[in-house]
Amino acid sequence: MIVSLRGEKREFKDGMNALDIAGEISQECKKTALAARVNGELKELVAPVPDGAELEILSFEDDDAKRVLRHTASHVLAQAMKHIMPEAKLAIGPSIDNGFYYDFDVDEPFTPEILQKLEKEMGKIVQQNERLERFELPREEAIKFMEEKGEPYKVELIRDLPEDAVISFYKQGDFTDLCAGPHLPSTGKVKAFKLTSVAGAYWRGSEKNKMLQRIYGTAFTNKEDLRVYLERIEEAKKRDHRKLGRELDLYDILEEGPGFPFFYPKGMILRNELENYWREIHRKAGYEEIKTPMMLNRALWERSGHWDHYRENMYTTKIDDTDFAIKPMNCPGGMLVYQRKLWSYRDLPIRCGELGLVHRHELSGALHGLMRVRCFTQDDAHIFMTPEQIRSEIKGVYNLIDSVYKVFGFKYTVELSTRPENSIGTDEMWAMATDGLQGALDELGVKYTINEGDGAFYGPKIDFHLEDCIGRTWQCGTIQLDMNLPERFDLTYVGADGEKHRPVMIHRVVFGSIERFIGIITEQFAGAFPLWLAPVQAKILTITDRADSAAKALQEKLEDAGIRTELDLRNEKIGFKVREAQMMKIPYMLVLGDKEAESGCVAVRNRKGENLGTMEIDALIEKLKKEIKDKTLD
Repeated sequence: MIVSLRGEKREFKDGMNALDIAGEISQECKKTALAARVNGELKELVAPVPDGAELEILSFEDDDAKRVLRHTASHVLAQAMKHIMPEAKLAIGPSIDNGFYYDFDVDEPFTPEILQKLEKEMGKIVQQNERLERFELPREEAIKFMEEKGEPYKVELIRDLPEDAVISFYKQGDFTDLCAGPHLPSTGKVKAFKLTSVAGAYWRGSEKNKMLQRIYGTAFTNKEDLRVYLERIEEAKKRDHRKLGRELDLYDILEEGPGFPFFYPKGMILRNELENYWREIHRKAGYEEIKTPMMLNRALWERSGHWDHYRENMYTTKIDDTDFAIKPMNCPGGMLVYQRKLWSYRDLPIRCGELGLVHRHELSGALHGLMRVRCFTQDDAHIFMTPEQIRSEIKGVYNLIDSVYKVFGFKYTVELSTRPENSIGTDEMWAMATDGLQGALDELGVKYTINEGDGAFYGPKIDFHLEDCIGRTWQCGTIQLDMNLPERFDLTYVGADGEKHRPVMIHRVVFGSIERFIGIITEQFAGAFPLWLAPVQAKILTITDRADSAAKALQEKLEDAGIRTELDLRNEKIGFKVREAQMMKIPYMLVLGDKEAESGCVAVRNRKGENLGTMEIDALIEKLKKEIKDKTLD
């Protein structure tokens, strides 16, 4: 048979599978192979390859191969569970980003000791190198098979499958699980794994269902990659914004308001500095700031489409017998701002920015610190323009977003998402919009990937995926072209021909959400914010009480220069004061003793523990002011 490998046609024996072909290519290829892509479809290595097929042999570098490995690892976990706790009922066990999980119905919560036993048992199963064999059963036989095994959750899943669904199972040794696959050829390829945590999880994500026990884990092809990953996880725990928010007295989520963040005085300084920076760069870029009401009537949300399509996520109330909703998005209010008068083509583009507080109902199980909340401030902007202005405006927005991310030291990747199946608008409108986005990226020389069919229903979009200092990615900025709301709100402008025309509209955010961005940069900097953002920029520490008056005078001078300062006049050893200031991530510690008080100088240390020597006060102030102005990163 003839098989195409990366465009090169090669001849192999009839009936060979991808694993056989990998062995023909090289022993190294066979050793690293985890899965295959046959004519674009993900397959197991042992699946037959048809004559004339396009074949890709996938190693761990491929994301699909990672998922196959980790899905197989979840089956190894389930088999180990059945060996140790036969009474446990199996729910689901998919692969996820960076790992896998499996949900179990058990009477008692899992303990660290149980996880250790499970890992040991998983090791035995891997060593036994059990083959994974796929088989199918008719619907009723499949139900009976799982009923006989005492697996009610599997029975429910089978009953909910379509009547004509192929119901497949995978057997490995003494264990069989309902699964669509694909999987590794055998358990022996799960060479490095770790069970990482336990959590509660409602069956099928519904609070109305029983709470199950979820075990999370991860798997790699070698122990070194696993070690590096686990070190990164430990570093992430140290950087957890929820922990640092409390320790540094910045913000918190309290029991009285699940999903509704509290910002404390120091957190408000951080937040205000971000918002001031946002206002500064937007003024320079030609944006005008607006503010729209937090609550608007039902008629508006029906016109925008949110009442029909987003109602379950909206908080509503009645005022004078009229339905109102707290806004989940700023966009409809922005439409009303544009509608306030008749615009000419000479007025366009119009760039309106808003730091708008929005509320969205999220399930309690989805809430996560500042990363997933029920109220947050979006740094929205809406740009109204002519079709001819699309490309130049996209480039302007891109350059603005790029400049912001560089200030925080983020690398990022760009993704262009194109027309989905459930889109609105004409082919001509979509072609114009997509060409505008893609053309702008090409003119800027930006490297990007195309995410086919993943645009919004109302237009294509560009998404920015930030990479932080420990390799995690976060989706923050987005640029979206909208052909829906201008139509729904009948937005117009008078063109050069004297006729009314429909403007093209851009939605865009840079931070995405102020709250979430604060969570991200808290973890990016591990709480040690750059000087311009630090709630306390310098702390004055006295060695003896004889320096108190000089310390107070220094604080006043620094505050007059716009430098946020705290005093520590306690009768404690200077080493203790310095360590405490370092624990609070304060950028600079200014030490005053008798010698410094007399000379009018100050001994300067930074939070890294470096002694920067003695400085004159005016020189110190100039140094700090320059660092603040330049937004210098450590």
